[in-house]
Amino acid sequence: MGTLPVYQWRLAPEGLATRRQLRAAGLRPGGQDVAAQLERPRRRRGPLVAYLYRVDLAKPVRPMTPARWSALARANAVRRICPACRADAGYVIPTSLGMCVACHDFPEQRAA
Repeated sequence: MGTLPVYQWRLAPEGLATRRQLRAAGLRPGGQDVAAQLERPRRRRGPLVAYLYRVDLAKPVRPMTPARWSALARANAVRRICPACRADAGYVIPTSLGMCVACHDFPEQRAA
C-alpha cells in the first residue's frame, strides 16, 4: 500500500465515506483497505484524522442473529455486576471506578 491521498475537511470526493457514514447507510468496509485520509485542522494540536473507504466496495452490515443478540445481552449483563459487592448495579459499572458508585463512595458499607 503506497501513500494515501489526503483530503481536507468536507472536501473528499463522492464515493468515499468514513466508517460512521458507511454504518449510517447500512454498510461496512468489508475487509477493503483504506482508500484515503481526511484531515480536520485543530488550533493547538495536530489535525484530526479519519480514514475513508470506497462505498462501491462496501458490503451490507451482517444482520443480528438470535445467538448474537443473546451473547450481547450476556456481555452487557456482566458489565453491570459490581466486583466488590457482587450485586447488579442497575447500570454499566464505570471503568474509571472499577466498582459501583455505592462501593466506591462508601467503602465501610461494603465490608458489612
